[in-house]
Amino acid sequence: MTQLALTPGQACLTDWRAVLDGRSVGLSETGAIARAQEIVDGIVAAGTVTYGVNTGFGKLASVRIADADLATLQRNLILSHAVGTGPALPDGVVALILAMKAASLARGASGVRPAVVEALLGALRAGALPVVPAKGSVGASGDLAPLAHLTAALMGVGEIRIGGETLPAAEGLARIGQAPLTLGAKEGLALINGTQVSTALALAGLVAVTRVFDAALIAGALSVDALKGSDTPFDPRIQQLRGQKGQIRIAGLLLELIAGSEIRESHRFGDSKVQDPYSLRCQPQVMGAVADLIGQAAGTLAIEANAVTDNPLVLGPGEVVSGGNFHAEPVAFAADMLAMAICEIGNLAERRIALLVDPVMSGLPPFLARDAGLNSGFMIAQVTAAALASENKQRAYPASVDTIPTSANQEDHVSMATHGAYRLLDMARNAAGIVAVELMAAAEAIEHHRPLKSSPRLEPVLKLIRAKIAPLTEDRYLAPDLAAATALVLSGALGEAAGIDGFAELGA
Repeated sequence: MTQLALTPGQACLTDWRAVLDGRSVGLSETGAIARAQEIVDGIVAAGTVTYGVNTGFGKLASVRIADADLATLQRNLILSHAVGTGPALPDGVVALILAMKAASLARGASGVRPAVVEALLGALRAGALPVVPAKGSVGASGDLAPLAHLTAALMGVGEIRIGGETLPAAEGLARIGQAPLTLGAKEGLALINGTQVSTALALAGLVAVTRVFDAALIAGALSVDALKGSDTPFDPRIQQLRGQKGQIRIAGLLLELIAGSEIRESHRFGDSKVQDPYSLRCQPQVMGAVADLIGQAAGTLAIEANAVTDNPLVLGPGEVVSGGNFHAEPVAFAADMLAMAICEIGNLAERRIALLVDPVMSGLPPFLARDAGLNSGFMIAQVTAAALASENKQRAYPASVDTIPTSANQEDHVSMATHGAYRLLDMARNAAGIVAVELMAAAEAIEHHRPLKSSPRLEPVLKLIRAKIAPLTEDRYLAPDLAAATALVLSGALGEAAGIDGFAELGA
């Protein structure tokens, strides 16, 4: 696999997805790093009092630090701030943090040495990933605690994971032949100020959400076919009269997915039903709005992933300026939007499952069971979907409306972006479980219409499902089937089979 060359400030969403999926990374431009470092060196030589260079931090910003203690100041900053707790962040997320931090510092507004950026990239290329506790950041002043753990590991303090093995950080660095990082003036602050943790978590959530969205769109089309629903509500003229872009696109995709289905043609004329339930008929309106919401969040995250978010910033000779780019409010809003999107994907899918297992609504055997009564079929699978949907609703409360003062009221408003983003992967897994139940149930319902075939776009999906999950001819232990279907949803394989890539629709 060739190395991905990131251009600082210009990386695209597909670049970040590649990093998350394990792609090796380099930087195409690094010249700006040394220029900013020279400005910081000049400040130290002149003895000019400058926040973050030769002062304390936060509420202690007024304390002047002697030149002889500047390296100790930066080391102490990292050690004192490495107070995270909870489970370790996933390896892919940590890789993304390393890449984003390196790209941000390489824009030349942070005042670090090239060696700092190379330490980040060296660890990433070697697969030596710092163990970073997930909890402890309030999303301002940057993701301090988790980024302190990341930095400490590069200094030889804490732990590093290599190939799934967790090692003392010093041993991990020795294994890859990388010397522990010794920090210079301002470098510790530049490394722990920033929104890279919350942004990486939100981006990982975005990737997962788009895969679940694609699978839910496919499952929705399958359910329409399995329930002998109508594709008339997807008529483009209806969507154009409203004008919502996501609705127009999703209706078109649903028509394409169902087109050519023998099942659909078997009841196109003479169907006694006047209207389908909303969970079938209103998919363009609901999933279109969800798609638009995901797109808005993606736009915010695409900008933030390229941003310089530490403090203070080196703007030019003699200009080291304090601002507030470390405040992760944009990421908090994006994470809340994605949480709402995940909820609605699951809510709609769960309602379609309810239709599939209801003999009055579906015209199919109760709970899709052969010999119902002796067999319960998908009765409790629908309950599992309902439980997951309700759990996601509880977790979707907006993180961005919360705040709590920290650092003796110096940092008196915070974003809560980090835990707002942290929940997304688990919520996406919940939604994937709901969609997995729908895929299993819809595939089972299709069996009752054989030998008629579904559409050319949906039959490969059914083949993929059946390669993992056999038809339910009698009750069996369904948990492994649900796990297999959930894995299919999260892998993106269903989208590939049906020719859909919602992530690509978000733009480069």
